[in-house]
Amino acid sequence: MITREQVRELAQFEDQRACALSFYFQPTPPRNKAHKEEAILIKDLAREALRRLETNGKCESARADLDRILRLSQDFRGNGVHAKAIFACSAQGFWREYDLPALLAGTQLFVDRHFHLKPLARLLGAFPSLGVVLVDRHRARVFDLRLGRLTEREGFFHPVPRTGRADRFAGYGGAHAQRRVADEARHHYKFVADFLKDALDKGIFEKWMLGCPDTHWPQIEAQLHSYVLQKLLGRFSSEVAHASTEEIRSQAERIFADAQNRRCQEAVREALNHSRGNARGVTGLRRVLRSLELGEVQTLLLGDNYSTQAVECAGCGHLDAHLVHFCPVCGRETRSVVDVAEAILPWVIRHDIELFYVKDDPEFDKVGNVAALLRFRSEADTTPRPVAAASANPPPGPQTRLVGRYRGLASG
Repeated sequence: MITREQVRELAQFEDQRACALSFYFQPTPPRNKAHKEEAILIKDLAREALRRLETNGKCESARADLDRILRLSQDFRGNGVHAKAIFACSAQGFWREYDLPALLAGTQLFVDRHFHLKPLARLLGAFPSLGVVLVDRHRARVFDLRLGRLTEREGFFHPVPRTGRADRFAGYGGAHAQRRVADEARHHYKFVADFLKDALDKGIFEKWMLGCPDTHWPQIEAQLHSYVLQKLLGRFSSEVAHASTEEIRSQAERIFADAQNRRCQEAVREALNHSRGNARGVTGLRRVLRSLELGEVQTLLLGDNYSTQAVECAGCGHLDAHLVHFCPVCGRETRSVVDVAEAILPWVIRHDIELFYVKDDPEFDKVGNVAALLRFRSEADTTPRPVAAASANPPPGPQTRLVGRYRGLASG
């Protein structure tokens, strides 16, 4: 299972000779028993990649990686369960393989300066690290939901206090027993609430969902820290002892999909409204690129199929929507970027920026299918501050939030 740290490693990688190879394998149902379609497709992709590299005189270091992928592809035949992602650059001794859910758009092969992370970003946005907690008065079960796989992590059990004859004397003992049971349940809920806060603080979960009997929710809610409540995506009615793994996974994925759709729509409306008032929102590629470089961006919004050209400085890495030959920042020569939406992904990942791919939104189409919701706006703060005060209270830096943002890469 790929981790956030491994994704960051991929985002930071660069090969100036443009020999960083990204391979995504998506299994498909075979048309016959020979299972040759997948092998033929991979060979065609490798042949086309070699042809392009030979045209540019850069084929030697990538040839070994392509040959290795072709050999490994023999093991992919008939694999309808897992997809595969391989990132390689033999010139730098780099090779990483990851099993993924079979939910990729298709089998693809890319060779460039950076690894092609768009298919991975979409997948990780659909399956961040989530916690699913089932609770009743004396039991709790904690699950990890990651990349479509549900795994039980922890289990807690606090036995119900026993009642004897004295508990039933004249009704007094019965009332005392009920108070004792309620007190034990409250301590149990408090224990689960403390566990959740600790798990969220440590980044074990990015968000979480709750399954419990509806009648228990008010008592559970009273014990939850406000921070834990903010991370709660939703809840569903469930019995701890009888809920099946498939039922839990299905309920959790439904709640997460609904929450992501709401968050995406909210971010789009907020960004567009703020941009009209010249506040915490910008639209258009040029303004978005500028805000990214200034560290202002909290949430980046891209059209689902957004793709356009730009240029990148070979020296400082500045991205420019204007197709200029020399960098306006440092004066170095620029190079063409075929897909700017792919080029900015490493920056988004490294700086923990929330990302949504927006589908079928006419208002978003009108602004060019690219926008950003800002944490702050640099030019809006024109009030001079004393040097001492500025040193004691520095302005917020470029660190925003991820995929959680890896943790938050998602499709809306």
